[in-house]
Amino acid sequence: MSSADVVIVGGGVVGAACAYYAARAGLTVTVVERGAVAGGTTGAGEGNLLVSDKEPGPELDLAVLSSARWAELAAEDGLGAAVEYEPKGGLVVAETEEGAAGLAGLAARQRASGVEAVEVPAAELTGYEPHLAPDLAGGMFYPQDAQVQPMLAAAHLLRASGAEVRTGVTVTGMSRSGARVTGVRTDRGDLAAGAVVNAAGTWGGEVAALAGVNVPILPRRGFILVTEPLPPLIRHKVYAAEYVANVASDDEGLESSAVVEGTPAGTILIGATRERVGFDRTLSTAALRRLARQAIRLFPVLADVAAIRAYCGFRPYCPDHLPVIGPDPRAEGLLHACGHEGAGIGLAAATGHLIAQSLTGARPDFDLHPFRPDRFPEQP
Repeated sequence: MSSADVVIVGGGVVGAACAYYAARAGLTVTVVERGAVAGGTTGAGEGNLLVSDKEPGPELDLAVLSSARWAELAAEDGLGAAVEYEPKGGLVVAETEEGAAGLAGLAARQRASGVEAVEVPAAELTGYEPHLAPDLAGGMFYPQDAQVQPMLAAAHLLRASGAEVRTGVTVTGMSRSGARVTGVRTDRGDLAAGAVVNAAGTWGGEVAALAGVNVPILPRRGFILVTEPLPPLIRHKVYAAEYVANVASDDEGLESSAVVEGTPAGTILIGATRERVGFDRTLSTAALRRLARQAIRLFPVLADVAAIRAYCGFRPYCPDHLPVIGPDPRAEGLLHACGHEGAGIGLAAATGHLIAQSLTGARPDFDLHPFRPDRFPEQP
């Protein structure tokens, strides 16, 4: 039986960050992924590293910590260039005076959590983005917002960790010694470990159930449009003020608010929709049309640009919109790092750092109580 100090279930960016920080803390790590590295939610993400889209509270505090961690990671051994880390900032725009006032109120509350926010009057918006629609009411610029290429981020963090990575391996159960989790059972044999980290993203609830505990994670489908490669056109990550409300919504129906950004390859990514339809991957032309209209409303120049593809992913959604991070008191030896919804890439660095501290018995830099795994009612 193979063994390691820690087995991490999930080879997306959160699992990769957990592996990186655990290995840096001196632990031996094995990562188990049933598909390919970044083959789930990570591979269907935009790479957002945002502080701008969160109301004050535990998640925003976590995002601020993670933003600093991503900046540190990007400075290490050329990792920033390898993962296409771009600290380009985010510009949030409002169509109405009422929307602009709402942005100003949100920014004032966010600043108390360490967020930098610069008010941008309507007349100055084109100084940030020359191709923006001319009739917007104003905006807010967030210098801390950044972007990475999520698949590259997962792959390079795993490589830098030195962890043993086993792809195409499905976890089928948990090994125990009394009440303690001591490893995982897989379709390729058992793996013993001092601890197991559930970083299975949208499928984190299923992995938790293998240990007999309830972590209610649901899939929330999102589509992204990709344009043809273009000369440099959009300088920052740009989105409409309504996006913040969509992120926090509990509505099961289709919601969308354009998030528009360029990539180093020249393509422009246009997201993001949210809807709870289970694991249905059916292409929704209604969702894509709505995204395209909203993007053109912000950037009329996109009206004549071709979209070359679209893709969808499933964001791991918890009922209270907070991720599940830390040791599970119901199953000693089991830790969770999942349920980040659409913010997993941005929150990955802080999550990995905090999980490594928990694994080594260090006092976490951050209060994990709001993210505790046992905060949900037990199911019969």
